[in-house]
Amino acid sequence: MSTIGGAGASAADVVGAYQTAIAQRALFDVRDGADYDEFVDETGGVRPAWRELAECVSDRGHGGLERLRATVRGLVDDYGITYVQADRYGSVIGAAGGDGVAAAPGPWYLDGLPMVVSAADWAVLEAGLVQRSRLLDAVLADLYGDRKSITSGVLPAQLLFAHPGYVRAARGIEVPGRHQLFLHGCDVSRSASGEFVVNADWTQAPSGAGYALADRRVVANAVPDLYEGIGPRPTSPWAQALRLALVDAAPESAAEPVVVVLSPGVHSETAFDQAYLAGVLGFPLVESADLVVRDGKLWMRSLGTLKRVDVVLRRVDAEFVDPLDLRADSRLGVVGLVEVLRRGAVTVVNTLGSGILESAGVQRFLPELAQLLLGETPALRSVRAYWGGIDVERSHLLSHLGSLVIRPVDGTATIVGPELSKAELDRLGARISATPWQWVGQELPEFATAPTDQRRGGLSAGKVGMRLFSVAQRSGYAPMVGGLGYLVAPGSAAHRLNTVAAKDVWVRTPSRGTAEWTPSPVVDLPVLTPSATRAVSSPRMLADLFWLGRYAERAEGMARLLTVTRERYHEFRYRREMAGSECVPVLLTSLGDITGTDTGADGDHAEMVATTPTTLWSLTADRHRPGSLAQSIDRLAQASRAVRDQLSNDTWMVLAAVERAVLQPTTLPPDSQTEGETYLAAAHSQTLVGMLALSGVAAESMVQDVGWTVMDIGKRIERGSWLTALLGATLTTVRGPEAEQTITESTLVACESSVSYRRRTLGKVSVAAVADLLLFDDGNPRSLVYQLERIRADLKALPSSSGSTRPERSIDDVIARLRRTDPTDLENVTPEGRRADFAELLGALHSDLRDLSRVITATHLSVPGEMQPLWGPAERRVMA
Repeated sequence: MSTIGGAGASAADVVGAYQTAIAQRALFDVRDGADYDEFVDETGGVRPAWRELAECVSDRGHGGLERLRATVRGLVDDYGITYVQADRYGSVIGAAGGDGVAAAPGPWYLDGLPMVVSAADWAVLEAGLVQRSRLLDAVLADLYGDRKSITSGVLPAQLLFAHPGYVRAARGIEVPGRHQLFLHGCDVSRSASGEFVVNADWTQAPSGAGYALADRRVVANAVPDLYEGIGPRPTSPWAQALRLALVDAAPESAAEPVVVVLSPGVHSETAFDQAYLAGVLGFPLVESADLVVRDGKLWMRSLGTLKRVDVVLRRVDAEFVDPLDLRADSRLGVVGLVEVLRRGAVTVVNTLGSGILESAGVQRFLPELAQLLLGETPALRSVRAYWGGIDVERSHLLSHLGSLVIRPVDGTATIVGPELSKAELDRLGARISATPWQWVGQELPEFATAPTDQRRGGLSAGKVGMRLFSVAQRSGYAPMVGGLGYLVAPGSAAHRLNTVAAKDVWVRTPSRGTAEWTPSPVVDLPVLTPSATRAVSSPRMLADLFWLGRYAERAEGMARLLTVTRERYHEFRYRREMAGSECVPVLLTSLGDITGTDTGADGDHAEMVATTPTTLWSLTADRHRPGSLAQSIDRLAQASRAVRDQLSNDTWMVLAAVERAVLQPTTLPPDSQTEGETYLAAAHSQTLVGMLALSGVAAESMVQDVGWTVMDIGKRIERGSWLTALLGATLTTVRGPEAEQTITESTLVACESSVSYRRRTLGKVSVAAVADLLLFDDGNPRSLVYQLERIRADLKALPSSSGSTRPERSIDDVIARLRRTDPTDLENVTPEGRRADFAELLGALHSDLRDLSRVITATHLSVPGEMQPLWGPAERRVMA
């Protein structure tokens, strides 16, 4: 990627500098000649399709490009777009379904400048893509059917049977309808001559469509003036076409088809892509633990019941989908799924075995297969390839090893010739000579250049490619208008199609009267009935929503208590002789009790106060400390990503702001006290604002279905547990009047009930009055009885409610225990200065709530014991 224009260039010089560099061909990484440039032509003039973008960049100047980059980065964070990269130049869109596991998602890099495609160029791409989809569909049907391609001698048999993408168990399994290839992803780029060339086809479980839809939303909001000026054709109709195609793919016996999207899990490389697409389609995102085979059919678990599944959009590689018939060590699939497919009781797309079309050996013979099966010549040619099983091609392969990409036909790791030493090339040549049929060599991919804002200091030129998508329809294949563009990684990483950032692809609308313009056809869409999956809630999904509610409430409670502790520390920091200063170690002790961690030097109050800044920082920023604010925010984000398809877009703006404020990259307390205070104040206030906003989103934007109900149960259990722990740590020991006053006021502030208390008591300190407000007042949304009654109402609202289930009996017992208590009895003090009755009640209630949480988890939220989620048994989000 080369940078055009310096920091001192004026706005008017930005595009001019780019044009000059293109004309001189001086700043590009070239091989034997100049790359094709999408932005300017051979004379240095801006191509017609890009003129609005050129004007936009000129108007904005260098400063505007910096602001655009920051705006896009902020929107990506706000929308929660993430990706897991395995290494520095890991592909930003992934290659297939993604069976890998990664620790945590990272940022999604998106270029603010779109990739503009003229109407004429799109006409070429669209026709070529649709034809290629038809060709691959014909090849797939033939390889698992008559095998005319093999018997005619066009495709050598070893190229079929040696590749792991060929699934023997899939022979005889057919997708209902006219097409066996349901979804097709196609990576294309331009050669130096300007010709579009296919670098790869993705047919196993193509990824990137969700990212393409999300990228359009980001870039359109980042440059609304440019978006309005160019008016690119929308991508949303393709999502509707995909949705209708999935419904149409159901077996004939399905009256109201249930469609699900099968994901490897929340830690899959492209988890966002899967979840976002599922949300756009309106179908549940499920994992292996959500599904089960019974009576020759596929079912989805739903709160103690089973719901028949008719169509599965597969994002798990084929070999992992059934540990019984395929890969025995898989934890991502469903036992018996292949047998259900053989019976025709469910449709899985892309169909098992479609990965064979990604084989380098099959790709080499696509031109011949096109003639054999379609009687056509591919409109989009593949990158030139040489198979070692043909003498003349083997000779070329061996003599040009250093300038080719070598792909074994068994699907193992690709070898990039330019990366090898002389000795390595010699060893590779010997291996090819020994078994020539096992190797295919491909010419290095070529990429055009286009404008990008990814380099500081001005407009840049980066090498670009595109991933195009098509979906099968009754009448043919429907392409997404546009697709997912990307900036290719520098150096030899580009030969592996590794990328560094995504680009939105804008296809221009043809002008009326041109050869490319045709009126949009009128499509008669079927009348959509209510989705049969609207009330389905798997235990795995409900468990994540339950903990989402708990972590959100835990973060809010910690933010409130940390804020009060910090304020009291500053109030009494230099006035420790005052009796009220005793509140600081008491509040620190309560933080320790709530988190289960040590917040002081063996009860030494002086030492506790002296180390308060470090303690507050750790309880705020250390995500490895149990119960800390950072840990709660981090796990809240994890739980949210696991149920992304259930949440509104507003949720991610709230979470992104909180994550930015709390989850700082630093692992040590700031050197400067002022800097540390600034961070703590911002983290606490932003968390509080965010959690209140999240509560508002849940109350006003979420449908109050089973998922919402379980999330509310989690929230109420956490609030009740936090309240009983706080009161037990602060008000069960009798202290002097001034200390008692300060501690009581601090506790009420943390519980957001200080105003109500003052109105009732006129400032008088009374534990009975505090208990009446915080434990027994069913009109106070912060009281314990209010939480318990909400839990009881929520449990009765669940479909499994009978009035006497274990959770319902448990909550009735807890409420009865509380109702039997007289608030005045809680004032009783033992000779040791303890409010023993109060402490006993709070301890019992706290224990009851923990037991209730375990009962609810066991009865409603348990994943079957024989199944193991993608993240492993030790990492399941279970908190005490």
